[in-house]
Amino acid sequence: MPIGLTDTPRPGRACEAEARALMPGKASSVFPTPCRPALACTTHADANAASRKLGLGINRQTFHLFPKMREVDGLLRGSARLRRVVYEAHPELAFTRMNGDKPVLSKKRQPDGFAERLDLLAKHGFKWKPQTVSGAARDDVLDAMAVCRTATLIAAGTATRLGPKRLRDRYGLPMNIWY
Repeated sequence: MPIGLTDTPRPGRACEAEARALMPGKASSVFPTPCRPALACTTHADANAASRKLGLGINRQTFHLFPKMREVDGLLRGSARLRRVVYEAHPELAFTRMNGDKPVLSKKRQPDGFAERLDLLAKHGFKWKPQTVSGAARDDVLDAMAVCRTATLIAAGTATRLGPKRLRDRYGLPMNIWY
């Protein structure tokens, strides 16, 4: 989930532009983060109208992530301790790094794309025998494992940060993606 939100949809977050540039052919997997006024809306029509009024509409796929975005935003705004230990990561960037800085172009829900990601995770110490996990699709489990790898890189001090180091939103939340 994104951390750190802009007050207007344009310009977007620098870290997202950098992420898209690192993943040619896969850039659309980095959804545009909504601006704060749109995130406050509870219907797609209202969010789209609010964001469009400020310069850029919101697609439905992004809107369906709003409840989790609001949850993360509220938790981080309310806890300085969490702000020090919670980082934003992106699974497709993690897979890109695991794949020698080449984006994994196959679709994760297709058998070949799932197998490719499963193999990359295993090569980087995250072996998993696919099984049903309550409340999660199996490709979501792969994404969670990929960002866990990013967490290990952050802990080791070897992760890469996208976006300016000191860039913060109006609540002091960082606007960086790590991989």
